[in-house]
Amino acid sequence: MAFGIALDLGTSGYRTHLVDLSKKGKIISTAITMRHPLPGANIMDHLHFWLENGAEVGHKIILETVDKLIELHGADCREISRIAICGNPAQLSMFEGIEIRDLAYAGESMLRRLNVKRPNRRGHTTTAGTIGLSSVGSETEVAIPPAIRHEVGADALAMIIKSKLLEKNETCMVTDYGTNAEMGLFHNGELYSGSAAAGPAMEGQHVSFGMLAAPYAISDLSFGEDGFWHNYVLDERLNPRKGSMMNPATGEAKSLDTIKAKGITGTGVVAAVALGLESGLVKLPGIATKDKVLHFQDGISFNERDLREAGKAMGAIRAGHKTLIEEVGIKDEDVRSMYLAGASGTYVDPIKAQVCGLVPRIVERTVQVGNTSLMMAYDLLVDEEVMDMMQSVADSIASKHIMFATSKIFEDIYINEVAYWLEGMPMDYYNKMLKYAGLTPMPDIVRPKETLRIVKSDIPELGSKGLKTLEHVGVFLIGSFEGCTGCKRCEMECPEGALKLEKVGPKQFRVTISTEYCLGTACKNCEQACPDSTFKFSDLKIVEREELKGRCA
Repeated sequence: MAFGIALDLGTSGYRTHLVDLSKKGKIISTAITMRHPLPGANIMDHLHFWLENGAEVGHKIILETVDKLIELHGADCREISRIAICGNPAQLSMFEGIEIRDLAYAGESMLRRLNVKRPNRRGHTTTAGTIGLSSVGSETEVAIPPAIRHEVGADALAMIIKSKLLEKNETCMVTDYGTNAEMGLFHNGELYSGSAAAGPAMEGQHVSFGMLAAPYAISDLSFGEDGFWHNYVLDERLNPRKGSMMNPATGEAKSLDTIKAKGITGTGVVAAVALGLESGLVKLPGIATKDKVLHFQDGISFNERDLREAGKAMGAIRAGHKTLIEEVGIKDEDVRSMYLAGASGTYVDPIKAQVCGLVPRIVERTVQVGNTSLMMAYDLLVDEEVMDMMQSVADSIASKHIMFATSKIFEDIYINEVAYWLEGMPMDYYNKMLKYAGLTPMPDIVRPKETLRIVKSDIPELGSKGLKTLEHVGVFLIGSFEGCTGCKRCEMECPEGALKLEKVGPKQFRVTISTEYCLGTACKNCEQACPDSTFKFSDLKIVEREELKGRCA
């Protein structure tokens, strides 16, 4: 038999298919992680950790996780002949272990000072041994797809190809809703792209009961009767199923269902905010219930801190969309269709998304296309000619990438978004501020005439052996620091509970950090909390969480 692995390297987590290549690409099983193995909540955190702690440390953490995911499928490693991946340029570069500083720093002058040479990010193949994977044979082929530009990667290319964006004789927009929200605006034969660091709330993270799209997550909500809301929960095959009815203001339950919820996804968060705004239970910048909380089934709740996290993410995406429109010089009503990709784009209700600013305020139709990155990795796995097709499309796209980080237009719009979500600034004043900045105001919302859902779930085909979840990803970072008194201030100040301090000898203490929960170098509360300044995050050393069950010879 001949097997292959399709691998989506997402910013919030990894998703894989085990595929039988001898049976016309039959999917056998699916394995996913619930978070990214590197510390941090977004791509900038990952890049920062990589640069500060060293490429060798970051690369090893990523490979350990991919190896464990492959092993989770249970296939004979000697029968895995090919791996195909997809993701943004940073994730693919870190997986392959090549230069990433050209993605971490803006400006050619900085790259020249650092003597950074951009790597060739055209489509190519390499081997598992060259990369350093040990869960498959060293000669196993690894297919790495092309980027459109160095900062616009294979995930954006997949989104464009799978949505058939370039075939549309219309002005349209596409967005992969996630931690690093890639978006494109196609107008008059040219693609304008951007990437908004929306943050983890769009993937259900940094939210009190948040989780990625996985079994038993609340993925949507809808109005019921007498102030009650229907809860929709993903089942074991990632299909939304109607759960219990809850009064979000009081927590009273009725019409209980046997399916139990463990958390809430980013799309569930979007639904909570949208229904809250429409019902008056959310009055920005707060929640208007007695206890300042929205209540869902099985004890899942949404508080005002969660609302702020969600608002920042939604604001970044709306600011990105509006920036593209302004940069191209078109009107809001010129955008005819909106294509929604990724897990969040799959499960989100486009009408609720429009209420929250995630879909343009005027659009004729929305199309939900699913996890295009994993779909593209599968196509690349089962058909070697897909690599040439992807490269041809990448070469043919006349594109302009807009760096939101340096865009004055994005800055002006996002300042208003922060004021809207975090301070409750009214929309009419928001529009006055846009006019003051020389930008066009936000139009009134016009509902789309058509909402089309191409796939029912984020991963349409799980395979005959179903879905498997890698419960723990990443590794441990450990270290002992001279002068440490064991006061445990570092442990107490860790917002995610990722750090433990233990005594290992007379006047000797050891720090252990689980990378899967750590917020990374963007946080460093542990280092800053040390009263004697002995804690040095960058001096921590990597220790594997556990040995792999069996390395492939």
